[in-house]
Amino acid sequence: MAAVYQALHRRVSSLVCRLHSTYVRKMRYLNQLKEDDSLCRQAQTSGTFYLFHNLSPFLQKVGKKYLVPQLSAAEMKGILEKFQEAEQWIEKSVLIGCSDEHRPHFALDLGALDKSVIESELQGSFTDLRKALFVVDGKDSSLLASAQSLLRWHDSHQYCSKTGQPTQKNPAGSKRVCHASGVTYYPQMSPVVITLVSNGSQCLLARQPSFPPGMFTALSGFCDLGENVEEAVRREVAEEVGLEVESLRYSASQHWPFPSSSLMIACHALVGAQRAEISMDTLELEEARWFGLEEIVEGLKREPSSSKQEDGRFLPWFPPKQAIAHQLIREWVQQQTA
Repeated sequence: MAAVYQALHRRVSSLVCRLHSTYVRKMRYLNQLKEDDSLCRQAQTSGTFYLFHNLSPFLQKVGKKYLVPQLSAAEMKGILEKFQEAEQWIEKSVLIGCSDEHRPHFALDLGALDKSVIESELQGSFTDLRKALFVVDGKDSSLLASAQSLLRWHDSHQYCSKTGQPTQKNPAGSKRVCHASGVTYYPQMSPVVITLVSNGSQCLLARQPSFPPGMFTALSGFCDLGENVEEAVRREVAEEVGLEVESLRYSASQHWPFPSSSLMIACHALVGAQRAEISMDTLELEEARWFGLEEIVEGLKREPSSSKQEDGRFLPWFPPKQAIAHQLIREWVQQQTA
C-alpha cells in the first residue's frame, strides 16, 4: 500500500511540476522578447495580432457572440499592403502576451488608416472598449484591456518630459527611450481603491452624473502619494459620504483601463450602524444611499435595458460580472446569506 501511495505522490508531483514549468517557461520567454529586440522582431513574423483603431478593438459578431479575431502575420501583411505601409505599421505593434505554445500576441492600432476598408476586408467592426469588455469572453476582455492601456501609454509618451525630444519604443513596446537624455520610461498603472461600505445589515452604493441611468456601484478613488491602501479607503469614504471606517478587509484586485490604466484594489469596509448617516459630496456624487439585501439581490438580476419604468424613473442596477465592483457586491450578498 505504501508503494501505491508513493507512486501516486510521484505522479501528482510530476504533474504539478509540468504545469509550473509551463508557466515559468512562458514568463521567461515573454521577458526574453522584451529584452531582446532581434528576437522580438523575429517573433512578429510568427505571432498573432489584435487590431485597434483609435484605441477601439476589432470584433466580429458570429451569431449572438462577439469574437476577438487573432490575425496571423501573413494576414496582417495582406491588409497593410492595401495601404502600402506594411513594414512601417508592424513596427508600431506592442507585445501583450503569448500562448502556452509560445506563440506571441501583439496589439496594433491602425488609427491613421481608413477604418471602413479594414472593417470591410475582415467582416467586423471596431467597437468602443467599454462595450467590448462586456460582450466578449472574460479571457479576451482582460487581454483587450491590457492592450488598450499599453497602446494608450505609448500614444501619450512620445516625447521626453525632460528634454522635449521624441522617445523611441523598443520592438516589444515594454519601454520608451529618450536618446537625447538617456532616460528610459516604463508603462505605469495608477492604484485605485474601490470599496463596498457596509453597516452590517446594509451596503452603500453610489452613482456619479456620468453613469448610465440607474447604475449604482461601490465607492472608488485614486490613492494619494504616500498613502497606503488602508489610508486611501478611509479618506475616500470620509470625503465622499462623510462616514468613518471602523474596519476593512482586502478582497481582490483587477486591472482597469479607464480612465487610462488603473489597478483596482477592492476592499470591504465596515462603519458603525449608529453613525451611518450619509453626508454626500455633491461635487463628486449624484446620489449615494443604503441598500438592503433584498434590493441588492433584485438589482443583480436586473439588466440595464429593463431598468426604465413607465414613469421614466430607473430602477437600480449594478456593474456586470466582469467588473470587480460586481464581485464585491456578490461577496456581500454571500456574507449576508451565510
